[in-house]
Amino acid sequence: MKGIGARFKKVLLIDDNEIDNFINERMISASNFSSEVIVKNSTDESLIYLKSLSDVNEFPQVIFLDLNMPGKDGFSFLSEFENLNEGLKLNCKIIVLSSSISPDDINKASTNKFVYKYVNKPLNEKYLNAIDF
Repeated sequence: MKGIGARFKKVLLIDDNEIDNFINERMISASNFSSEVIVKNSTDESLIYLKSLSDVNEFPQVIFLDLNMPGKDGFSFLSEFENLNEGLKLNCKIIVLSSSISPDDINKASTNKFVYKYVNKPLNEKYLNAIDF
């Protein structure tokens, strides 16, 4: 049965690339990392979703965030995350999942107070197993 013994209850995956989303969602589910994976294709869509959650128990425990997206990028998401519910910010870890190898992007993301870890795409089971908080 899907989700039995999963490490986390809910994960939010934010990426505009549908192929990456498909692969990452399968990896997260297959490795039993999370019982539920919510996929959003944009910063705006993800923020609307997060703002709609009223119960702390509904919040994702992990957000995988791509940096390079059209319109509002991952850094815009991080700026707006600051204004969200305190319970969400306390109970949720953001992991940047990006193909960017730019030292500026890596440094800017890694030094953001909401970013737990910076991981290069593609997501794999080794990365998932290394996530521990």
